[in-house]
Amino acid sequence: MGVLVDTSIWIDYFKGGDDSTDLSTLIDENLVVTNDIILAELVPYLKVKKQVAVVKLLQEINRLPMQINWDEIVEFQVKCLKAGANGVGIPDLIIAQNAKANNCKVYSLDKHFRLLKQTIKVKLY
Repeated sequence: MGVLVDTSIWIDYFKGGDDSTDLSTLIDENLVVTNDIILAELVPYLKVKKQVAVVKLLQEINRLPMQINWDEIVEFQVKCLKAGANGVGIPDLIIAQNAKANNCKVYSLDKHFRLLKQTIKVKLY
């Protein structure tokens, strides 16, 4: 089972933060996966900062295929709203859907994923 590493973990990792310490182990064990949304959030900033080598490494990570089921996204949002989770964004819902569809855990610092674990049963690392 792969671990879909969310943008928040990558940012913490690049800054040398304490909240992403498991990422090195996941990389060493070849368990890290990514998707197009996460790369779209990370790569532009890294390109502006001329982090060409980092961009190249990120693009070499196993990328999950993206097949967005919009009806399911709507249902996820309905479940979140009914549970009182009003601030979950569409990108987070798509990341959660992508992880579920590929039987992956999500590694994130974003509190929305803890809510998604409860409402739509996404697995967390």
